[in-house]
Amino acid sequence: MSSHEHLDRALPDTSADPRAEVSLTVNGHAVTREVSTRMLLSDFLRHGLRLTGTHVGCEHGVCGACTVMIDGRSARSCLTLAVQADGAEVRTIESEANDDGSLSALQQAFQECHGLQCGYCTPGMIMNIRSHFDSGEPLDLSDAGIRELISGNLCRCTGYANIVKAVRRAAELAGRA
Repeated sequence: MSSHEHLDRALPDTSADPRAEVSLTVNGHAVTREVSTRMLLSDFLRHGLRLTGTHVGCEHGVCGACTVMIDGRSARSCLTLAVQADGAEVRTIESEANDDGSLSALQQAFQECHGLQCGYCTPGMIMNIRSHFDSGEPLDLSDAGIRELISGNLCRCTGYANIVKAVRRAAELAGRA
């Protein structure tokens, strides 16, 4: 076999993986699909539901780019199997805007404070912060407290200073300051 013959072979249309039906609520909409038991929630959201705002960075749960909310808590969708989310309520960045399409307080604060540059980390960062805002727990809005809150999300562009400002501003806009 030449070194390029493998490129000419057709890939199977379906996987031989066992399949399972999952039913969950994604951004307020009931969804039922049959999926491979090995499919990651990030792949289910991005490829199965075309919700591409959930980014995949490291695929090891380190960077936080794939962060979504599962039953009100932030979670790494690259470490969660779609079948593990069966029966859960999942929120992605696509649910963040207000019902009228206007920016949420978090989105507005990131825009006002220049809390993003390339934007790759932003959806995961916002979903993580949203989880903390929605928890009802007291927020430590000191620089150290905010840095601790976002410590599970890596950003390679900003140096975090404007993200810290954006979190504080979002808390003000949301009445959490």
